[in-house]
Amino acid sequence: QVQLVESGGGLVQPGGSLRLSCAASGSSFSINTMGWYRQAAGKQRDLVATVTSGGSTNYADSVKGRFIISRNNAKNTVDLEMNSLKPEDTDVYYCYCNAARLVLPRIRSDYWGQGTQVTVSS
Repeated sequence: QVQLVESGGGLVQPGGSLRLSCAASGSSFSINTMGWYRQAAGKQRDLVATVTSGGSTNYADSVKGRFIISRNNAKNTVDLEMNSLKPEDTDVYYCYCNAARLVLPRIRSDYWGQGTQVTVSS
């Protein structure tokens, strides 16, 4: 099983920046996609950004040009640099990965972190 540990959330003023980090740990797994999602109370969990092992990225329209996702495949970490933050970015942010077992059966599964609060407010 894969564990995801997030860090970097907190309170920031509008227009400010934060950097979220996530580290995946475990054994006998291979991650193809890592990324970040966000979810407000009573709402669905929505994509923020993802990056594949090959470096392909995907961003939600609402964060394009403001957020940058990066990944270190060797360390199994993913970061999200958040710039020009807006109050509407306030949410719980969840680290995500899709990983396959390296032992039989080679099942692919989704894994989620516990979430880290990001609050953008004056």
